[in-house]
Amino acid sequence: MQNPKAVVGLLFGYAKSISISNNAHNQSPHRPLLNLLLLLPFPPSSSSSSPYSSSVSNARYFFSNRGFCGYAAEQFSDDEYDCDFDNNKASSSVVNIDEWKWKLSMLLRSEKDQEIVSRDKRDRRDYEQISNLAKRMGLYSELYGKVVVASKVPLPNYRPDLDDKRPQREVVIPLSLQRRVEGLLQEHLDRVMLNSGKQNDGSDDAKPIDQVKDVNLDENTDSFVDGSVMEKVLQRRSLRMRNMQRTWRESPEGKKMLDFRRSLPAFKERERLLQAIAQNQVIVISGETGCGKTTQLPQYILESEIESGRGAFCSIICTQPRRISAMAVAERVSAERGEPLGDTVGYKVRLEGMKGKNTHLLFCTSGILLRRLLSDRNLNGITHVFVDEIHERGMNEDFLLIVLKDLLPRRRDLRLVLMSATLNAELFSSYFGGAPTFHIPGFTYPVRAHFLEDVLEMTGYKLTSFNQIDDYGQDKMWKTQKQLVPRKRKSQITALVEDALNKSSFEKYSSRTRDSLACWMPECIGFNLIEAVLCHICRKERPGAVLVFMTGWEDISCLRDQLKAHPLLGDPNRVLLLTCHGSMATSEQKLIFEKPPPNVRKIVLATNMAEASITINDVVFVVDCGKAKETTYDALNNTPCLLPSWISQASARQRRGRAGRVLPGECFHLYPNCVYEAFSEYQLPELLRTPLNSLCLQIKSLQVESIGNFLSSALQPPKPLAVQNAVDFLKMIGSLDEKESLTNLGKFLSMLPVDPKLGKMLIMGAVFRCFDPVLTVVSGLSVRDPFLLPQDKKDLAGTAKSRFSAKDYSDHMALVRAYEGWKDAEREGSAYEYCWRNFLSAQTLQAIHSLRKQFSFILKDAGLVDADASINNRLSHNQSLVRAIICSGLFPGIASVVVSTEKHPCLLKQWMMARFYSMRILSMHVTRQFLTHGWCLVKK
Repeated sequence: MQNPKAVVGLLFGYAKSISISNNAHNQSPHRPLLNLLLLLPFPPSSSSSSPYSSSVSNARYFFSNRGFCGYAAEQFSDDEYDCDFDNNKASSSVVNIDEWKWKLSMLLRSEKDQEIVSRDKRDRRDYEQISNLAKRMGLYSELYGKVVVASKVPLPNYRPDLDDKRPQREVVIPLSLQRRVEGLLQEHLDRVMLNSGKQNDGSDDAKPIDQVKDVNLDENTDSFVDGSVMEKVLQRRSLRMRNMQRTWRESPEGKKMLDFRRSLPAFKERERLLQAIAQNQVIVISGETGCGKTTQLPQYILESEIESGRGAFCSIICTQPRRISAMAVAERVSAERGEPLGDTVGYKVRLEGMKGKNTHLLFCTSGILLRRLLSDRNLNGITHVFVDEIHERGMNEDFLLIVLKDLLPRRRDLRLVLMSATLNAELFSSYFGGAPTFHIPGFTYPVRAHFLEDVLEMTGYKLTSFNQIDDYGQDKMWKTQKQLVPRKRKSQITALVEDALNKSSFEKYSSRTRDSLACWMPECIGFNLIEAVLCHICRKERPGAVLVFMTGWEDISCLRDQLKAHPLLGDPNRVLLLTCHGSMATSEQKLIFEKPPPNVRKIVLATNMAEASITINDVVFVVDCGKAKETTYDALNNTPCLLPSWISQASARQRRGRAGRVLPGECFHLYPNCVYEAFSEYQLPELLRTPLNSLCLQIKSLQVESIGNFLSSALQPPKPLAVQNAVDFLKMIGSLDEKESLTNLGKFLSMLPVDPKLGKMLIMGAVFRCFDPVLTVVSGLSVRDPFLLPQDKKDLAGTAKSRFSAKDYSDHMALVRAYEGWKDAEREGSAYEYCWRNFLSAQTLQAIHSLRKQFSFILKDAGLVDADASINNRLSHNQSLVRAIICSGLFPGIASVVVSTEKHPCLLKQWMMARFYSMRILSMHVTRQFLTHGWCLVKK
């Protein structure tokens, strides 16, 4: 070539025309020429306005690229785009790939350009080869519909700027998702930093963090080598928690929630309470219903620690007396913080829990905290403990107070807060050395109380000696007839009630009401009276849910069946009838919180668990029977008994307060006002009225020398005879030796969260290699009976149950066969039909299944159960051995019968049904079996 400048000028002139044409049609057969042109070495130009420089600029403009920017990940389908390669013949793939080799190499050389965007159909056809080429060169590629993109940085799944068929819009990531992603990323960085810090210390035996499952940075601080590194990690996490909290408060949802929280009475006491908790190791708080003490006070502590930059160093435990309350409160608090349950706020109850590695506020039952104290006596890592609803004076709560009082001198940094709705504050304050007390006024609407005389006057209902007998059905006729027999021995409260009735004249009321009160039978619950009150509410009162307090499951189920047969109360289009009991599944219990359909009145039948543990927001009416089922213990006869008894004045006020949460309410007390005045002010503590077998076993697991000395430091110590009876029983079953020290059996029993007798049965089943059937029996005795007995199908249900009993007439073996059949049906996908056909409760069987897994895990961890199931069940087929183990476990709960006359069998059946009504026995065969064997096992 003689004149290269002329040739170059000619080429640039042609390239300019090609560039213009290509911009118009986005496709040109002359692109290889342009590529070749850009490969030519260009001499430096002193003037940017020269034709030579201008032509180069025009050529380079064709390959200009825009920078990368991030977009929310959102998939879209490539099927929406038409890729008609047949009608648009492209050039050879080899030429196209060679062209892309050059373009990608130029992209790597360029410092300004970040990506190449191409809409050429040939590139879509050859995308697989282009993608492999880019990958080999260390670049990233993506196909967006009709567009091929190669980039130096990773590409998202979706690019709205390259989407021709969809409107360009900004996808907003939810705040909760954004916070979750940020938290996971930061946690990963913290782990990397912590791991690197440990490696720098040169510790050979330290295990890398990424190889440890479920590492809790808050609970395992002692395991880290470098404390300073751990402190830095927690400081970074604290800053992140503060940023998240401020972001939530500034959001519209957060501001709305904060306004609601500020309207609660507890907010006015916030600063004073925080100052008191900081200055005192123990404080006692009483707050009326609706003040927000349960949901707000633990939050105030957590928020204060987060704002001060110590959020990650804070760990709060708040105990609740019942599982449903722990779950409901945790769900409410997490919603108020704008977080998913299980993040900063979680819960842990028996067999269930939602807590994560970053949980700093945990709601749990008192038993869960006690189980932790057995393994961690100093509660390492815990900064605050809230004990709520201590007015109920349950055994676990009183035991917990003893242990915490012993712990406080060793943990001067631990803060203990005692809370309750109705509280004898002076009693608890003096127990903890004069701890300061605070009272938070409630936020409830006025509730008008109607006692029995007012109810009879209002409804016109007349009491007789016949309509007060509670109908428990044909199956429990003995229980119905028992109401007609006067008690030989009367409790102290019963005597006070009768004296109060004799002294009252009721002169202000009509003669009809006075006649009814004269016939009133205090020992009956009054199903018919409750039905009359509910009819009055549904027909004449304003809208609102009704909460009915009953004594136990038997009363709830029988009243429910009676109400369902009523033309008004049993109409599902007018009344939504629900039940709530501690033995019910969690999913069933949560139904009481849901709002009913329009023009439908919700009626909830519940036990005393609805007094303070849970709050049903739409309740306007309360019906109070005045009784609650309690365990009473006679230390002289060493016999416990679970019977309905009168409640206290504090419990009555709590029940009344349930009606004033949303509107002015009304409470119908089904007992006279004079009887209410005779009630004791507070309930007798459970520690004084129940057997202490399980409690004494747990006390010994704390390595306490003397059980009696330990219990003598209780808020209200039990009688020495009751303690001695429990110690003698533990010695008899072999869990304590003569020196009151734990035996090997006792150490294993203390690990199991069951009654010592059932725990022994479980261990014996593992030792004698018949583990599965015994495991089912123990789990079944720990929950409600899975055999249902509908009021209108009792004969069919009894026949179905008898099929499982085979020829041995054993409830325990019937339970084993029913469970095994349910597992087989579940594997075949017919579990629902199996339960419906055999009158079994699917929820109870599922609870038994969950308990089986928990007990099995504990025994495997203790080394009592082999990993091979066949070894553990080598003798499970031997029913005689299984029965012997059941007998050994329930000993001394054995009844012996001696038949002396021909009339004895009939009397025997009546005596057994009346005396041991709580045992699980097939009543249709009880007489025959007693005559044959002469022995019967009872649980209590």
